Formats: sequence, structure tokens, C-alpha cells
Amino acid sequence: MELSFLRSCKRELINGYAKKRHPFRYFSLATTSNGMSRQRTVVLRKLLSDFTFVIYTDSRSQKVMDIRNNNSVSGLFYHPKKLLQIRVEGKAEIITDKAILNEYWKNINENSRKDYTTYLKPGSLINNPDDVSYNLEANNFCVIHIIPNSIEYLQLKRPNHLRILFTKSGADWKGQFIVP
Repeated sequence: MELSFLRSCKRELINGYAKKRHPFRYFSLATTSNGMSRQRTVVLRKLLSDFTFVIYTDSRSQKVMDIRNNNSVSGLFYHPKKLLQIRVEGKAEIITDKAILNEYWKNINENSRKDYTTYLKPGSLINNPDDVSYNLEANNFCVIHIIPNSIEYLQLKRPNHLRILFTKSGADWKGQFIVP
């Protein structure tokens, strides 16, 4: 029975990238650097069939540096109308295969591509927002896969909240109800 909730979770996550206004489109990603947690909002670009999450970033970003030092990450999704929270823990993998990167790059619209072409790296100090300049001949596009080892499903409802912890064992997922 618990696995039906995992299928429901997967449908919601797929809707997160397939439907522009779905609340799971944007989620909080946490990394660790020098013993400190770092959180930021990222865009869910795709969910692969094995529950691998796909996000894009600039290869010079702090999150990439954090992942290179410690690839343990967590993600948090929240759907306010359904009162549904999905928490994911897993390992991040920076994709370096040029053919895979090119496939993803081809699917980014022209206007969005400039986000990965700034001369200065993300987080660089500037005097004015208009000071950002772009190198349209090169890009710093990076794809990150997040391979979860656990997914926690929390549905807030009455008379009882529902909380299920799914853990990956080999290629299979096992679910266990837990106290909310």
C-alpha cells in the first residue's frame, strides 16, 4: 500500500517540471560547506524514471563547489494547496559527459541560455545590476543529477497526518509509515 503513495509522489514531481505553475517546479536544495548548511531555490528540470532529479546551474556556482567537496544533498518540496511535503536525501552527481550536456543544452530556450554565459561567476560583487556582461561564445552550463536514497512523504490532513519514509534498497524502494 505504501508504494501507491510513492507513485503519487512521482506523479506530483513529474508535474513539477511539466506544468509551469506547479509548486514542485521550484524546490529548496541544501548542501554542506565547511560544516555549514547552504540552501537555495533551484528549478526541477526533469525526473528520470529511476527517481533521479535533474537541475541546471552555472558550473562556477557555490553549489557546484559544495557538491565537489561533499555530494550529500537534500531537497524540500512543498505543495501549499495539497499540504504535501516531499523531502529527499541523496547524492549529487555533476554531469561531465559532453554529449549529455549538449542534449540538455539544446532544450534550453535562447533567452534562458544567457544565464549560463556571464563573464563573472555567480556571487561576484558588482556595482550595478546593469554591470553584468555576457560571453555568448561560451557557456558555463552544468547539469546536476540528484540520486535519492530516501524520500519522505508527509501529507497534512485530518483526522491523522500521513508520513511515509521510502528508502532505496538496490533498485527497489521500500516504504514504512512513520509518526508524523
